Amino acid sequence: MTDSKIPRINEVATDFEAKTTQGMLKLSDFTSKGKWVVLFSHPADFTPVCTTEFIEFAKRQDDFTKRNVQLIGNSVDSVYSHIAWIRNIEQNFNVKVKLPVIADLNQKVAPAYGMVHETVSDTAAVRAVFVIDPKNAIRAMIYYRMSLGRNVDEIMRIVDALQTADANACATPANWEPGDKVIVPAPATQADAEKRVASGEFEVADWYLSKKTLSKAASS
Repeated sequence: MTDSKIPRINEVATDFEAKTTQGMLKLSDFTSKGKWVVLFSHPADFTPVCTTEFIEFAKRQDDFTKRNVQLIGNSVDSVYSHIAWIRNIEQNFNVKVKLPVIADLNQKVAPAYGMVHETVSDTAAVRAVFVIDPKNAIRAMIYYRMSLGRNVDEIMRIVDALQTADANACATPANWEPGDKVIVPAPATQADAEKRVASGEFEVADWYLSKKTLSKAASS
């Protein structure tokens, strides 16, 4: 049985060196250059749901690049299988997959990120997504059962929300999209709470919940 550790939010992401469809790479190759990383796993090449996901990731790759995000895929298939599958996707769907895909045959990456769940399979990785910031901290993670395809728009929204919060010392409310109002930190004292309500500077639902509109420069 594989020893698969479930990472936690804000933990340092485990660095790795792995063979990929673009040669050997390390996670730190990207984070050390100030990049964000979206590391995601899939159960197997040449499977229907995984194919639809890779098509969507490929279609949105330029959008991730604009956000300074490196996409990295991972599964326990061989690099030859990955290459054949990527070529098959390009031939059948006219979409070029530019992201590197890890050939995790020795299972050094998947167990380190809790991608192998023994209740599903002892070897195949479940669908997992990890958003890792330039400081190597795990900022968000999602696990899906094998039958459930991922929503790439939601992964993009997560990146936008995290980057916006970091840049503006704020939080983002439920269903937030870029351009929506953000939540400002709650007052820490009774006096500040009274000032907040009376200030007229924010959209105040109550002293602890206030929103503001970011300038276009701040939100971009």
